[in-house]
Amino acid sequence: MTSAHQRLGERIRVFRGTRGGRRAAPAKAPGDRAIVLTCSDYLALAEHPAVTEAMIASLRKADPAAPAPGLCLPDDHPQLVLGAGFARHLGARAGVLCSSGWAANTGLLQVVAGPDVPVYLDVLAHMSLWEGARAAGAELAYFRHNDLDHLRRRIEVGGSGVIAVDGVYSTDGSVAPLRDLVAVAEEHGCLLLVDESHSLGTHGERGAGLVAELGLTGRVDFRTASLAKALPGRAGLIACDRPGFADYFTHTALPAVFSSTLLPHDIAGLAAALKVVRREGWRRGRLRAVTARLRDGLTGLGYRLVESDTQIIALEAGSESEATLMRDALVGRDIFSAALFPPAASVGRTLVRLSAHAGLTDGDVRRILTACEELRPRMAAAV
Repeated sequence: MTSAHQRLGERIRVFRGTRGGRRAAPAKAPGDRAIVLTCSDYLALAEHPAVTEAMIASLRKADPAAPAPGLCLPDDHPQLVLGAGFARHLGARAGVLCSSGWAANTGLLQVVAGPDVPVYLDVLAHMSLWEGARAAGAELAYFRHNDLDHLRRRIEVGGSGVIAVDGVYSTDGSVAPLRDLVAVAEEHGCLLLVDESHSLGTHGERGAGLVAELGLTGRVDFRTASLAKALPGRAGLIACDRPGFADYFTHTALPAVFSSTLLPHDIAGLAAALKVVRREGWRRGRLRAVTARLRDGLTGLGYRLVESDTQIIALEAGSESEATLMRDALVGRDIFSAALFPPAASVGRTLVRLSAHAGLTDGDVRRILTACEELRPRMAAAV
């Protein structure tokens, strides 16, 4: 009989032999002149003085209040205060902070879904939403990406449940049809959960996200987000309008019950970042400008882009090897992109993803487009 040790060894061997070589990250590390398009620091806040100084001040203070269990916090605990601040920012009544965006999504679905409450997932929804539905023991029903007719047919069979989508999909930058999703949810008595990880901070007049930008505040039951994207921290957020939900979540969701509070310097950094997001609207304007220039330039060069106007720019590639070839060719020019294969991309799909950010200069944009122009003859069959 094959042992568990042997089975694990065989899985690793197969991975390394068949796919690992193409999935490995580039051997070259970014240098001083590198243009990095692989992170989600969309507003270029990671090194903002207000954020770094707040974190340093907190570390020097050595606040004795953390880490601690999250079940019995006083009302004035910084984590609860910041959660309420994020709720106000989003125009919601309650905000809960978690250890990560993954914990927010898995914990939320664990406590709102179940064997009697099915979950309807867009096929491109973040994997944390799928894992949360599984943890809840809910019946999972996927629907084709942004296909509302398919969603309606699923609900007609399965009944009222939870619809779970991303506002902006991290894989390819496409945008959920939120107005229509709200209508479907209201028509069928479903809860609607929108993950705003890639739209919080970047969308809306003051960065309150896509739901707020579309005027749908109050009609989306739950908004979640990883606070490690446009807001450069380490935490997750849940926002909603349901009375008593924050206490219910904190005392029943496993990621909340079995996690400690956020560290004081992380709370301090996020609080400072939220103020910058609200105050420095020019960063969103700059992000939109560089995104438009990159999208227009790449389209003009003949690259096939996933249709969208968001900062996540996805180029369609013909195969894993072709996507890797383009990624590595860009690395040779000190431009770092991401090559995405299943499971990061959907089955049968391969992408080269560029994540634009407000820190890109006009010269950076020219360098990127020049490099892609030079590579175009080699990639004609790839993207």
